[in-house]
Amino acid sequence: MITIVEVNSKKLLKEFVKFPFKLYKDNPYWVPSLISDDLETFDKTKNPVFENAEAYFYLAYKNNEIVGRIVAIINWAEVEQLGKRKTRFGWFDVIDDIEVTRALLDKVVQLGKRNAMDHIEGPMGFSNLDKVGCLTEGFEEVSTAIGWYNWPYYTTHFESLGLKVEKKYIESEFPFENIPHAPIAKAAQLIKARYELTPINFTSTKAIVPYVDAMFALFNDTYAKLQSFVAVSPNQIEYFKKKYIPFINPEYIKFVEDKDKNIIAFAIVMPNYAKAQQQIKGKLFPFGFLKMLDAKKNNKEAVFYLIGIAPEYQSKGVTAVVFDEYYKVFEKKGITKCIRTPELEENHAIHNLWKNFSPIIHKKRCTFSKAI
Repeated sequence: MITIVEVNSKKLLKEFVKFPFKLYKDNPYWVPSLISDDLETFDKTKNPVFENAEAYFYLAYKNNEIVGRIVAIINWAEVEQLGKRKTRFGWFDVIDDIEVTRALLDKVVQLGKRNAMDHIEGPMGFSNLDKVGCLTEGFEEVSTAIGWYNWPYYTTHFESLGLKVEKKYIESEFPFENIPHAPIAKAAQLIKARYELTPINFTSTKAIVPYVDAMFALFNDTYAKLQSFVAVSPNQIEYFKKKYIPFINPEYIKFVEDKDKNIIAFAIVMPNYAKAQQQIKGKLFPFGFLKMLDAKKNNKEAVFYLIGIAPEYQSKGVTAVVFDEYYKVFEKKGITKCIRTPELEENHAIHNLWKNFSPIIHKKRCTFSKAI
């Protein structure tokens, strides 16, 4: 018999967060989240996304053991701004028992019906800044800290229960040596002169903070045309500053400004924390933070997290300016591999940024949906 229990205590929430550690215990490709980070993300008093979203956390039990988990979500900003009556589901993990999946998804459907929603979709987080998608290819590739990993049977469960593919995402990588620096450097000089642009580089985290608001304003403009995009709120921006900026090497954040000091391009790259997170098993203390600090300082892999170009500059070669600056940093640090996080298959403007680097698609993922 399967029992579904709503998470309504700190004890249950910790068990919710820790369930994947059991499910993927011997999987060398799964990368555990930081337990403290997940607990803070799910804290409705700390994460400002809950100003516009409601979420319910559920655990599935069978024979008195946890066998699955799910979060049922309604992002009311998305519903009201886009008119999409969608119930999201995320942080979905389950044993290979389709009845457990059915029971967990039933909770998502119930939330949707109570609020007159017309479909469910997932896996996805609370907002556009969260992880997204069920892995469909690349099960023998080490995950990143920014992407979910899952067993291959998840897809089988969803399809057997009548869910259809909604959005497709790709992830790719390329060796640093694939970056042709000479033509990029030449193009960067021409573009900077033609449009009177100036790259902005940083050597301290403190110096970045004054630019973050402008960066997210540009982020909102850049991605506004994509389906299901909801602008990041001011409180979410403040939260991002405190939670994530300290984990990013200051030299891995780049801005480009025009002659009037307007930010017209930005990019955020992170060290690949995957191996460090596998080693520390979700715990920063007592010694995990040292592993993370070492990964931050000495990592040879760079993960491209976010990149945005003002719409009026998207076909003018501004990325050459950004990549020229990154080349200098990556060469100095001895970076060997560049990794792209999930990008919508429909986002051709982003894909075109990388085509000259001969990237190899090594993972694919998608969200699934179903009318209710």
